[in-house]
Amino acid sequence: MSQFTSHKRLLASIHDVGPGSERQVEQLGALLEARLGGPRFAMLVVPDHWARHPLRENHAFQAKLRAWADAGIEMFVHGWFHRDVAEHDGLARWKARHMTAGEGEFLGLDEVAALQRMHDGKALIEDIIGRDCAGFIAPAWLYGKGARAALKRAGFALAEDHWKVWDAQSEAVLLKGPVITWASRSAMRTASSLVFAALARQVLPWTRTVRIAVHPGDVTKDSLLSSIDATLQCFVQTHRPSRYADIRVGK
Repeated sequence: MSQFTSHKRLLASIHDVGPGSERQVEQLGALLEARLGGPRFAMLVVPDHWARHPLRENHAFQAKLRAWADAGIEMFVHGWFHRDVAEHDGLARWKARHMTAGEGEFLGLDEVAALQRMHDGKALIEDIIGRDCAGFIAPAWLYGKGARAALKRAGFALAEDHWKVWDAQSEAVLLKGPVITWASRSAMRTASSLVFAALARQVLPWTRTVRIAVHPGDVTKDSLLSSIDATLQCFVQTHRPSRYADIRVGK
């Protein structure tokens, strides 16, 4: 029996969207759309993933991105390169080493560099989709001091990390709670993400908001796709698939 209640919301997203992940994004998008009852999810767009897949030069993928946005999929700016080339000290070094594999682009940027990349990404993606972006989410959900300072000046509505979603202008926290995501880059990380997702399916149905994030690499392992599918099926029974924009207007 469904335990669905209108005040509980489910937020889902596909990360690392760009010309280099087109096939994987389409596969994940089809899965999300089927389980959520429509295009009720977000895409996190990388303008030039690892400096190998420039969105600016790929007009065919631009047309797909615009069509997805027209269908109602929210678009977030997700860094610029998604690659971290900075040298880190202290806690930032630990985050760069253990929380991502060289992908925390905005962890070590100063405010000027972070703001420039945010502005450039926002302008590019909004020009392509013909509407405002939903917000900014840093690659690997990692923000350094420079990125946090730049975020307040960049004109985005929303931002998100591992534990919360907040108003990018006022810094008011709009919701709290962990995001359910999966890892494909090693057997150990895959196993731990499967365990966490299984635990989340037992514990999180009672929480007000659930966030689910999938990545192109997830399609490389059947175990991950099965876990994602099971997790979506679980939470659509208890939570209403929602848009990030709904958070700001209290829907």
